[in-house]
Amino acid sequence: MSDQAKDNATMIVFDGDLDKAIASFIIATGAAAMGKKVTMFFTFWGLNVLRKDEAINIQDKNFLEKMFEKMMPRGPKKLKLSKMNYGGAGSYLMKKMMKEHNVQTLPELIELAQDLDVKMVACTMTMDVMGLKEEELMDGIEYAGVASYLSEAEDANVNLFI
Repeated sequence: MSDQAKDNATMIVFDGDLDKAIASFIIATGAAAMGKKVTMFFTFWGLNVLRKDEAINIQDKNFLEKMFEKMMPRGPKKLKLSKMNYGGAGSYLMKKMMKEHNVQTLPELIELAQDLDVKMVACTMTMDVMGLKEEELMDGIEYAGVASYLSEAEDANVNLFI
């Protein structure tokens, strides 16, 4: 590791809950707006944030991979709150309150992150474990393993796990 970390930020997005995903992107876009080079590394349930809304028919999935595909939320519009979800009512109310207070939606925050050149990386090992294929995830992201994240983290003075 260098004697002094660069003015960069990294974050591991491990969780796929709506509120945690929103917080991740608010932090990432804020850091990018301050001039930091930001890398978001999505792993395990955090990969659901990057899923496309529409189903992709992939023939070479085994039974367990197909089960994961059906059970996991498909993209940022389908994520649930970590607390007080109440069968989707909590997510609906949160989105309503955000709109009333002019807070950007999660899809808008993702688009802003892309506009600010936030590097979004999908964990390839987790994709293998969960049976996710590149064509199931949104465009404009990168694919790498943990060594890539650790290399970025070595050059950062902010490292978060969400």
